[in-house]
Amino acid sequence: MRFLRLLDIAISFLFLALVRIYQFLISPLLIPSCRFEPSCSAYAAEALKKHGAAKGAMLSARRICRCRPGCPGGYDPVP
Repeated sequence: MRFLRLLDIAISFLFLALVRIYQFLISPLLIPSCRFEPSCSAYAAEALKKHGAAKGAMLSARRICRCRPGCPGGYDPVP
């Protein structure tokens, strides 16, 4: 069980590092277009910290799929 927890922490750290790379290197070059508050990348970072790799990645993917034209957006905190 301890091994699985350590693996989850390691994978979460990797995903979080990818989110941070996007936030600091890629996002500033793009036009802001997220329809939600917090932004999708901030939501992903919080979901990974709060729920771990598997559930955090699933919540993030669902959120990113909803962030598109025609979606009303608005305030959508991490559950």
